[in-house]
Amino acid sequence: MCEMCEKKKQRPDTNSQFEDIIAMCRALYVKKLQDYGASWRIMRPESLTDQIFIKAKRIRSIEVKGVSLIDEGIRSELIGIVNYGIIALIQLEHGYSDTVDADAEWAVREYDKYAQAALELMKKKNHDYDEAWRGMRTTSYTDLILTKINRTKEIESHNGRTVVSEGIDANYMDMINYAVFGLIKIKFGE
Repeated sequence: MCEMCEKKKQRPDTNSQFEDIIAMCRALYVKKLQDYGASWRIMRPESLTDQIFIKAKRIRSIEVKGVSLIDEGIRSELIGIVNYGIIALIQLEHGYSDTVDADAEWAVREYDKYAQAALELMKKKNHDYDEAWRGMRTTSYTDLILTKINRTKEIESHNGRTVVSEGIDANYMDMINYAVFGLIKIKFGE
């Protein structure tokens, strides 16, 4: 077998790892829908940006301090970033509501739509960047998520308008994908 073929054979299947992680995040999302319903429908996108910010800041704090005093670690915060990122994309499309106006079936269908969109984006970027994320430190994912949050906050302060940059939705997608990459490394290793 040729050397290139052997290297390709040894390369992890990023698509299936991504799908595995999304399935894990989705399972928690579905359980929370059972507990709370789609209570998040009342949240404005800016509030969801702040929720993701809290999770990313906690991850960074744990990375810097090396210890967590709360029983949940980095893994649970990354799952939260994935799920809140998808919820934020849903809210961008449909707007927020003053009441919980969605049932679980709709909420799961919307989740699946954006999870699939995140997978498709990851496939395109992985093709172009040749899985460069695998060579990055996981702490860089945290910094990039925080950067995307700051960009999103800036765009939100401009009422969603940009001059030359991608919009809020693209930043949420990147946050989701960096969080998935972190979860892949936690579950499957380097």
